[in-house]
Amino acid sequence: MQPPESSVHYSRWDDSSPDQVSMAAVSNTGEPSCCQRISQKLCGGKLGVAMKVLGGVVLFWVVFILGYITGYYVHKCK
Repeated sequence: MQPPESSVHYSRWDDSSPDQVSMAAVSNTGEPSCCQRISQKLCGGKLGVAMKVLGGVVLFWVVFILGYITGYYVHKCK
């Protein structure tokens, strides 16, 4: 799989105006790949928000449980 080609165009015609730099990615096909479609579906819109909230809740509980277990063994009475 080859990386997509990109073109960079830099123009500076007048010193008083800010520099203009434009970048455009050139794609060989008109439609996004399978991974891009899945990423757009899971990371955008209402489903994307729900996935991020669910991921945050799962991450919270994983860290909580690991901290609880670690604290138990660190502070266990001998």
